[in-house]
Amino acid sequence: MSESIEPGGATTVLQAARPAVRAEGLRRTYGRGDAVVHALAGVDVEFARGEFTAIMGPSGSGKSTLMHCLAGLDTADAGRVFLGDTELTALRDADLTRLRRERVGFVFQSFNLLPVLDATENVLLPLRLAGRSPDPAWFDDVVRRLGLTGRLHHRPHELSGGQQQRVAVARALLPRPDVVFADEPTGNLDSRSGAEVLSLLRGSVREVGQTVVMVTHDPVAASYADRVVLLADGRIAGGLANPTPDAVLDALRDLGA
Repeated sequence: MSESIEPGGATTVLQAARPAVRAEGLRRTYGRGDAVVHALAGVDVEFARGEFTAIMGPSGSGKSTLMHCLAGLDTADAGRVFLGDTELTALRDADLTRLRRERVGFVFQSFNLLPVLDATENVLLPLRLAGRSPDPAWFDDVVRRLGLTGRLHHRPHELSGGQQQRVAVARALLPRPDVVFADEPTGNLDSRSGAEVLSLLRGSVREVGQTVVMVTHDPVAASYADRVVLLADGRIAGGLANPTPDAVLDALRDLGA
């Protein structure tokens, strides 16, 4: 069991034992009548601190819906979501917005960079929206780790897809969030750039204890994770520890994916 350093410097096993994010009895339904879709049908799941977890399943299994509910981007019909000890499902909209800004990082398939801002401005945007100043040493460390030192004054259209996703990863890591949620982060990248981004996410877990939860359909991408959570028909359908691409393929084949 890894330990966690409290802001005051005390190390406690109790803090490390609590999951970074968890869901209890999560249900989410779309549509009505004959068109009803039970995207989540009573999901109980936990994600450990300092761990890289991939969420996988067949198309329509509920994996993106689960991640969006865990991240506070979508509202469940029933059940509860906790970020640490904070119940997201009990928060008012304004408080939920503030929590997402301060304690959650996001990496999306489409990068979601603002085209009128350069790389530095895009990286700093969440902190500035929260009225916070960056830690210069941490900023320099993140930029160096992600290989962006020579690209900080470039706008998105002047960067490759892989470089744009590196900027998005830096933006997610800079506020030191409790959890980084990554939604198909390599979906718009070639295999080389995708591998680089996955290695960077893997490194953020191994080197600085970041918690990463990633939705992916790619068994190779999932093999970078510590654990795979499998979904089918809106329910937890199993999991894999220390996944390999072949083991993930076999598991998905068993689910009919």
